[in-house]
Amino acid sequence: VQYPGLEDQMKLDTGTMSFLSESIAWLLPEYRFKWLVSEFVEAISLELDFIQEARNSERTAKNFKNNDIVWVPHVFWNLTTSQVLTMEFCPGHKVDDVEFLKEMGINPIKVAKALMEIFAEMIFIHGFLHGDPHPGNILVSPEGQNGFSLVLLDHGIYRQLDEGFRIDYCELWKALILLDTNKIQQLGEGFGVGKYSKYFPLIFTGRTIDSKSTLLGGMSVEEKRNLKLELKSLTMEDISSFMESLPPDFFRILRTDGLLRSVISKLGASQRVRLLAYAKYALYGLSPKLEPQSDNRVKVVLSRLKTNISHLQLRLVLEVLELLSSMEEVRHFLRALYKRFVGALRSILKLSLSIELNSI
Repeated sequence: VQYPGLEDQMKLDTGTMSFLSESIAWLLPEYRFKWLVSEFVEAISLELDFIQEARNSERTAKNFKNNDIVWVPHVFWNLTTSQVLTMEFCPGHKVDDVEFLKEMGINPIKVAKALMEIFAEMIFIHGFLHGDPHPGNILVSPEGQNGFSLVLLDHGIYRQLDEGFRIDYCELWKALILLDTNKIQQLGEGFGVGKYSKYFPLIFTGRTIDSKSTLLGGMSVEEKRNLKLELKSLTMEDISSFMESLPPDFFRILRTDGLLRSVISKLGASQRVRLLAYAKYALYGLSPKLEPQSDNRVKVVLSRLKTNISHLQLRLVLEVLELLSSMEEVRHFLRALYKRFVGALRSILKLSLSIELNSI
């Protein structure tokens, strides 16, 4: 239920923010972040339109109708207005409530993987993105065919990604996975960031564009030192230029990605889970669609062959990443098993020694 007078209060507050932002820009010419206020006003305005929120909810439910893990509350339209939203009650706990998950026998890593795949599908496949995935808007319910389900709440802030941007963003992640520097720089030109495209690998994968480490490995000490020196040389003008040049869709994705990183970290999952989900769904997002009939059949065949080879290449990289991830899990398991064995052995030795001492 929307509180009476909330919309008027929101207009007053956002008007004050705009005035303060304009004042700062007048006093400090190097301040060029007025557009952030506009983005905030747009987002908060969407939260007040309950009819649109209900439509977003139903569209998301339709997009995930074949996914057994996703649970979107049903909307009761006969009890819904622009200021009252009536939806199905869905039991559950916050997605980062690890104690609850353990009590229910639900693996937190599986929850993290499912969460990342849901949002990767939103970004790369549907281009229709939930813009506020904080833990209070995502519940874990012990109900469901897979032992749990994820309840998606608060569908007020959504972003419909531009189709051209969606394709380019898929291409960007493909280039990030394949470590294709030239492609990253080419896409950076298309996004309008120019020379700043070299920071895309750092922002999304935590490695520099010329890093010699593997995708899932961290940067070397030397790379970290060089990066620190480079970042120190950046001016406010550089930061402002980079942020101003990014397409609006980028900011919604970055905000969503930041929230997701925080959640999966609390669930104890490594960033491998995130990278693998994004890589897999970027591939799906680039899957070739049925082409119209053409007289030039040779051109059609060659085009499909080229696309399929590209997809096979990325699939191979994904399989290697999955293998590396599995090996890491096996190492963790063996290490834990070894510690338990050593602990049990020590207990037995102490017990034996105690019995011998008592017998003496």
